Amino acid sequence: MKTTGNLIEKIYYDDDIVKKFILATLIWAGAAFLFGLLAALQLAYWPLNANMEWITFGRLRPLHTNAAIFAFAGNAIFAGIYHSSQRLLKARMFSDLLSKMHFWGWQLIILSAAITLPLGYSQSKEYAELEWPIDIAITVVWVIFALNFFMTIHKRREKHMYVAIWFYIATIITVAVLHIINSIEIPVSLFKSYPVYAGIQDAMVQWWYGHNAVAFFLTTPFLGLMYYYVPKAANRPVYSYRLSIVHFWALVFIYIWAGPHHLLYTSLPEWAQTLGMVFSIMLWAPSWGGMINGLLTLKGSWHLLRTEPLIKFFVAALTFYGMSTFEGPLLSIKSVSALGHYTDWIIGHVHSGALGWNGFLTFGMIYYLVPRLWKTELYSKKLLENHFWIGLTGVLLYYISMVVAGITQGLMWRAVDADGSLTYPDFIETVVRIVPLYWVRAVGGFLFLTGFLMMCYNVFKTIQMAPKTVEAKEVLVERTGFDEVTKEAHRKLEGMGLAFSILAFLAIAVGSVIEIYPTLSLHKYVSPNNIIDPYTPLELAGRDIYIKEGCYVCHSQQIRPIASEVLRYGKASTVEESMYDHPFQWGSKRTGPDLSRLGKKYPNLWHYSHMMDPRAVTPKSIMPNYPWLAEKDTDFIVLRKKLSVMSELGVPYEQDVIANADIHAQKQAQEIAADLESNGAPKGLAKKEIIALIAYLQSLGQKGKVQ
Repeated sequence: MKTTGNLIEKIYYDDDIVKKFILATLIWAGAAFLFGLLAALQLAYWPLNANMEWITFGRLRPLHTNAAIFAFAGNAIFAGIYHSSQRLLKARMFSDLLSKMHFWGWQLIILSAAITLPLGYSQSKEYAELEWPIDIAITVVWVIFALNFFMTIHKRREKHMYVAIWFYIATIITVAVLHIINSIEIPVSLFKSYPVYAGIQDAMVQWWYGHNAVAFFLTTPFLGLMYYYVPKAANRPVYSYRLSIVHFWALVFIYIWAGPHHLLYTSLPEWAQTLGMVFSIMLWAPSWGGMINGLLTLKGSWHLLRTEPLIKFFVAALTFYGMSTFEGPLLSIKSVSALGHYTDWIIGHVHSGALGWNGFLTFGMIYYLVPRLWKTELYSKKLLENHFWIGLTGVLLYYISMVVAGITQGLMWRAVDADGSLTYPDFIETVVRIVPLYWVRAVGGFLFLTGFLMMCYNVFKTIQMAPKTVEAKEVLVERTGFDEVTKEAHRKLEGMGLAFSILAFLAIAVGSVIEIYPTLSLHKYVSPNNIIDPYTPLELAGRDIYIKEGCYVCHSQQIRPIASEVLRYGKASTVEESMYDHPFQWGSKRTGPDLSRLGKKYPNLWHYSHMMDPRAVTPKSIMPNYPWLAEKDTDFIVLRKKLSVMSELGVPYEQDVIANADIHAQKQAQEIAADLESNGAPKGLAKKEIIALIAYLQSLGQKGKVQ
């Protein structure tokens, strides 16, 4: 039976879930910013590590990055997606229960990270440090979110899918692919696992993930939010819908190829490095297309900058997005990377995006949403204005100080005298020179945090002013009668949603396969003349302690084939040297020197003294003390399981070594402890973690003869 005429349907949006995510955003943002400020102060004044293992810089930095990305930005994304999607699709979220499961599941994941990372449970893979049980939880919660989102698209009442929805689709699909592939690991125990990838394989997969975590967690969802909230705040249509289409497809397709630019001049095959550099440079066009589209949306509304301070946050966010997406491709050019990589320039670049783009866009969104969700006026526009200027000053101080520090580092590392010797042979000279800039960075971080706290107060007072009872928002949507023609059109429209998702998946899958697959055949890149021995059981235990303490956040293990670098550290690193490294430890920052050829360079006593008090052997060092390493025992029994897993992954351990791993480790530990004791170190160290760590450090660069 045909139905004629028009129907008026009432929709009650689920704004309660949006409120929850907004409040969670504010709570976790405060934690992320506080952790970041403490980490910045620790680099400027090392005693703030306080000889406490749970808050040393090596454990605090992963906590800070995870809190900033997944707790602050993650909750902000979900708040914006839940709010805007319902209005763009003219439909309440598919399931209130799934929404609640998503919210509470995500908060539990964040809480798990906040507990495990300070305890040293880490995979050491940047932005993917969390151990396997939490990885599984992330997958489950993400599937819940995806199911809720795509079922909402399926039942939508608005035929047209606005561009913001496209970016949300690409985000959900790509993050799922990235997380699952990068998190394939074999558990050793409840909070210990080894990734299935090693060496260049692990490096390639990790930076395919790491780069695109930035692309599809900190860029595409925020672009979706930009396409919704900037036009809403300015009360203007998006400048060019055609440009948004080109922007979307070009960005999604090109971004996925660019990961290798994080590995320029490393042991990664040259073709992969060049591929990453070329596609990174190509990113300039679509990235700036999005920025221009956002800024020109304000065309005819620039007067709002004087009357509506909220608009300032969106304009600043788009400006920082433009700056970051110009600087990113610039840093991917090999000659620029040779100077900037491993330096604080990269830290400045990351934070101009995280604070300026993600931070300011989130603040603008929250200032827009809170009065509307709680049905009241914003408590104070003056506080909002002050927040903007204080926060902007903080970001600029942070960024400028780190760019200056990074360029200073890069130039000092590369400086060579006329006689061919290093101008600054002692690495600590390059550290001491930039410590004043670390103080400037900390001041910038403090100002940014101050502005954020002003925002929290403003939001709190705004919510206090809200009516005691707020009715669910009712939206009237006119729907035509469902005759046979309309049904057929509706089916086609639903098919477009599915087809769009498939095309988005194919756009990111093509580059991913071409980029990663060749490196999985590791034997093609390994020379049969280069014989590398696996780590001894004690050295493997020491390597895990190295990872637990977060040493990888300050030290690299990859010497680039650059003249000054070879002079400083020794022969350039090869593919073979990390072929048994699960996970790889090439690093991305040098607050301290590269350790690739550290083995046998110093006696055991030097390493012991260095870990107990770095300033005893390197005056003016900013490295924290690690006294607990001489107090905590090494777990020798678990080594049998660890070697067994490594053997499954292809590391050539003999069965006798696996079966008696603890005995082999204790024997080597006794030898090192005896050497230390004979040179004046305390007695009874054989079972302590410091001995295992020394064994690992002494093995670096000593595992075989590279011909």
